[in-house]
Amino acid sequence: MDPIIEIKHLKKSFGKVEVLKDIDFDIYKNEVVTIIGSSGSGKSTLLRCINLLEDPTDGDILFHRKSILSRGFKETDYRAKVGMVFQQFNLFENMTVLENCVIGQIKVLNRDRKEAEEKAMKYLESVGMGEYINARPKQISGGQKQRVAIARALSMDPEVLLFDEPTSALDPEMVGEVLKVMEDLAKTDMTMVVVTHEMDFAMDVSTRVCFMDKGYIVEDGPAKEVFANPKHERTQEFLQRFKRS
Repeated sequence: MDPIIEIKHLKKSFGKVEVLKDIDFDIYKNEVVTIIGSSGSGKSTLLRCINLLEDPTDGDILFHRKSILSRGFKETDYRAKVGMVFQQFNLFENMTVLENCVIGQIKVLNRDRKEAEEKAMKYLESVGMGEYINARPKQISGGQKQRVAIARALSMDPEVLLFDEPTSALDPEMVGEVLKVMEDLAKTDMTMVVVTHEMDFAMDVSTRVCFMDKGYIVEDGPAKEVFANPKHERTQEFLQRFKRS
């Protein structure tokens, strides 16, 4: 089976600081890949390069065997296929919950409003936000905002969903409701790449875990295997703090 996304010798520098160093990494259909590691290891930068929010310094990224960095590649079409859920929600504050989930479908996918609203309602209801369609983001909690952001991404019918620390801006009691939505999503075979510090999610929901350290992927394997028997010394040190009793 061909990978959906292939990352080849990817590097990213900010000035003289090299944040990503020779990343090789493939994403396959129906995988739930969790990227873990200490703050500053390059996890979010990797995700932002995959979504072209950052331009890689070197290397290549292929989507269905085509380079997304080549001249003439349509970034908008690609971003519709590879959705992103951000740490800070990134909802439009001046729009209702429903309109947040409709606007991208109309502008990017050229759907008519009726179809776009039906699609948005389907996903808003699936994440438990159907009764809040007329609310504005400032009227709902952080956990609810993140569920709307997930519904918005799903409304675009993406092939892959990227999650950049989706629970890190939430109060502790709201983390569970967002993780539950993501867990339910994983059960639908949605292809997901998740940067997170939520180790229980990484262990129990992921099909695969990548551990990053100082700009490298130093360990990549089935979730249960990486947690039960990490091979790299840095992975062992990192996971020591998260041992279940």
